[in-house]
Amino acid sequence: MYQLTRNNKYMLRVDLEDFEGRKGFALYSSFSVGCECAGYQLHVSGFTDGGAGDSLSGHNDQKFSTFDKDQDSYEKNCAKLYLGAFWYAACHYANPNGAYLWGEDPTHHAIGVVWSAWKNYAVSMKSISMKIKYVS
Repeated sequence: MYQLTRNNKYMLRVDLEDFEGRKGFALYSSFSVGCECAGYQLHVSGFTDGGAGDSLSGHNDQKFSTFDKDQDSYEKNCAKLYLGAFWYAACHYANPNGAYLWGEDPTHHAIGVVWSAWKNYAVSMKSISMKIKYVS
């Protein structure tokens, strides 16, 4: 099985936009995802703030969890609790695969497209994109 980030070094940029049109980003100088045999473990470091804050470093070394494959460190399934799939710990600071909500909605705490360092858990992002780039 081919692993995209296995043999080279990559950086990661996370771009975010809220429903008011404000934008921010987070940059990580090192990014990789482990093999299936390691639970697609996340390795991320070297944060640089582009206005969005750091909501990903707390997920470092976590395995990828889904509704049907609970690999987080919490006693319950974070993917089920927060309606997403991600490198949850117990449970998240970021939830980019969460439910698409329209901005701030405190009645649906932390289930949206969350980047907590920037907007907290009650605000869902309009858009989030994660881009990797080869580092020579």
